[in-house]
Amino acid sequence: MASPDRLTRTADLTLVRREGKRVRTALLEVRVLASLLHAGATHRVGIVVPKHRHTVVERNRLKRRLRELTRAQWPALFDAMPPRDVALYALPSAYDAPFDALRTDVARLGAKVAALPVVA
Repeated sequence: MASPDRLTRTADLTLVRREGKRVRTALLEVRVLASLLHAGATHRVGIVVPKHRHTVVERNRLKRRLRELTRAQWPALFDAMPPRDVALYALPSAYDAPFDALRTDVARLGAKVAALPVVA
């Protein structure tokens, strides 16, 4: 994901978390909102990995895994949709999950997000 495709500002992430539609699995939670940008907007994804009493190394590893999975799986789903802002939150159980379980959850969430109506 290029940097314009990332949701990084705290204010934007807070707005998506507060007002977006929620989709949840055992490992991850996603909030989806119509893009906050106007003309020429693209999909933006923000990945949030809270501490949950884990080390920086464990948090960074989980964040890298989620970033790669969203980069590989979601663009094909998002191409046919209007621009959305998506905040992906890791739950505590995601730290101990194998990569294949994360892959399955990210794919499942992507399909659910694609089926959601756009919330403005």
